[in-house]
Amino acid sequence: MSEKEKRIPIPESLTESQSQYLTQSETLQVQPRSNKLFIGIPKEIILQENRVPLVPSSVATLVANGHRIIIEQGAGDKAFYKDRDYSEAGADIAYSPEQVYKADVILKVAPPTLAEIDHMRPNQILISPLQLTIISADYINKLKHKRVIALAMEYIKDESDTFPVVRIMSELAGLSAMLTAAELMSTTGGGKGVLLGGISGVPSAKVVILGAGIVAEYATRTALGLGAEVRIFDNNIYKLKRIQNQVGRQLYTSAIDPFVLINELITADVAIGAIHSKTGRTPMVVSEDMVMKMKPGAVIIDVSIDQGGTFETSEVTSIDKPTFIKHDVIHYCVPNIASRVSRTASIAISNILTPILLKTSGVGNIEHLLFSNSGLRHGVYTYKGSLTNEYLGERFQIKSTSLDLLMTSDL
Repeated sequence: MSEKEKRIPIPESLTESQSQYLTQSETLQVQPRSNKLFIGIPKEIILQENRVPLVPSSVATLVANGHRIIIEQGAGDKAFYKDRDYSEAGADIAYSPEQVYKADVILKVAPPTLAEIDHMRPNQILISPLQLTIISADYINKLKHKRVIALAMEYIKDESDTFPVVRIMSELAGLSAMLTAAELMSTTGGGKGVLLGGISGVPSAKVVILGAGIVAEYATRTALGLGAEVRIFDNNIYKLKRIQNQVGRQLYTSAIDPFVLINELITADVAIGAIHSKTGRTPMVVSEDMVMKMKPGAVIIDVSIDQGGTFETSEVTSIDKPTFIKHDVIHYCVPNIASRVSRTASIAISNILTPILLKTSGVGNIEHLLFSNSGLRHGVYTYKGSLTNEYLGERFQIKSTSLDLLMTSDL
């Protein structure tokens, strides 16, 4: 065999001078170009909602950072912000909901109605509260069908692992709940004509507060300031200790023992439900039988109604008709209680949302921000056609999938 015949044949593709086999220039990773947000703010149409998610000063800040904002005509009227204020801040004024829902990010302070969800489109981002008492399986299924990325404001966490929207609204709710109770106890408010704070020679009213969180803290401060007697119940002993330290005085506190609780409710003039759940429905700790034993004319204010309510007799009410009477007890169960002070509440919400929206400047958009921000991810409950909240899945018998499994990579 000749030397030529012994050679192993080499494919021509490996010997030809083709460009793919030449030395290539080095490539470096390029950061994605920063996309500016297109934010829409529709006018609220349910629950007599008076708040607005962004105030003009926040709009001016976002516009100065290159973001575009469109707001529906009259959206800020009930918070005493005029269209002119938003226009001068750099926002576009829309004259129909359809124009607003062309935006990539929708901000609301009340859950969207089924009709509003019809305006939405795939990959649109919705940031709004998730009020468990008014949503339904149809609501979840519509968001899934639209493939919307929906975030619940009250479940978004900050760097300190707390819920900033819940905290600030809880401060407002605690103050407002106590002042509302004082009003409802008066004769003109439908009560028995009892003054919340005692005067010389007359015993003060008794207030029972369920929960020892932020709502309870600010309700306690207000009640004590007015001269009322306060009882606080919570199963978290650390919270009971914390609230005493925050208030700066010794308080009557107790774990939620049904026997102790019923004895206090029987003589209570005001009972406030202020228990917050981190994931789903708030626990119901007061049964209807316990409410029936309360004295006639007593007032129940269920601040937890947006998460299902702490009292078995609670039913969602609205600002135009905030109360109902059951078993001779006045019930106040408005889910958006902070809406009574709409301007203050709007500024508070805007102060929380604006920094979150500004963080997108370094990563491109809110969806990219979800990859690096676990606190923001915690608020997601539907993601591109999938339900990601386990509690909602169990409640409505809808399959849920972990968001961590759905979001694999942004590359």
